[in-house]
Amino acid sequence: MLNTVKTVGLMTLLTLLLVFIGGVVGGRGGALMALIVAGVMNLGSYWFSDKIVLRMYKGQEVTSGALYDVVKELCQRNNLIMPRVYQLPQTTPNAFATGRNPKHAVVAATQGIQDILTRDELMGVMAHEMSHVHNRDILIGSIAATIAGAISFLANMAQWSLLFGGRDDEDGAGNMVAMIATMIFAPMAAMLVQMAVSRSREYAADRGGAELCGNPHYLASALNKLEQANRQHPMPHVNEATAHMFIVNPLSGKNLQKLFSTHPPIQERVKRLQAMA
Repeated sequence: MLNTVKTVGLMTLLTLLLVFIGGVVGGRGGALMALIVAGVMNLGSYWFSDKIVLRMYKGQEVTSGALYDVVKELCQRNNLIMPRVYQLPQTTPNAFATGRNPKHAVVAATQGIQDILTRDELMGVMAHEMSHVHNRDILIGSIAATIAGAISFLANMAQWSLLFGGRDDEDGAGNMVAMIATMIFAPMAAMLVQMAVSRSREYAADRGGAELCGNPHYLASALNKLEQANRQHPMPHVNEATAHMFIVNPLSGKNLQKLFSTHPPIQERVKRLQAMA
């Protein structure tokens, strides 16, 4: 419940930020145009997200085997719609969920995750991904990306406006300062809020996954193994735009600050799961 309230609050903050910046740059019309442009750009990504990301990571659908059996058991136990199950050839252990709704959902795991996790730990991981599907987190992430994209679009509008002389009125100096501040800080603020939304949904999926599989220790143990493995051998050729989808950050993290991470600290996630037990 707390994570849901936090997500609603963050989405409201993103919307208010969009309205404010739209007013600074181009009035209501500017904010509306930016929202439409960003919406069109993200709609295609949302609608075809499963095909895009699976092709990117060379996923292959499976209809049998340990991974498929674990997902099938979770769905039967919790009366959930069975998603399509994909295996990725990467040796770095990780997993993600995608698809526009539960009826068109996909859960995927790398070959590496099946090599290092026990069946119980694998069940904890896939329960986390099924929780993402059940909570429609792909939709929430797409909406957040649309609003953040609109804000970035407005920041670009501010930049072009400055290049061509800004707004011609009596308060030109004040508008110029506002434009510069918008151009510099708006995209950063939008990104920070978007990252906070992602972290909030990860906490919610951890809790939901623990409830689906019936034992928080399954996922807690898996997260510890996954973090260590991804630190030692980060997944090669990762598209940064998809990093937020994975259960643990697939990037090396050497040049990333925690503030800009799409994932909460593993230690905090494990601590919360252990508290549930």
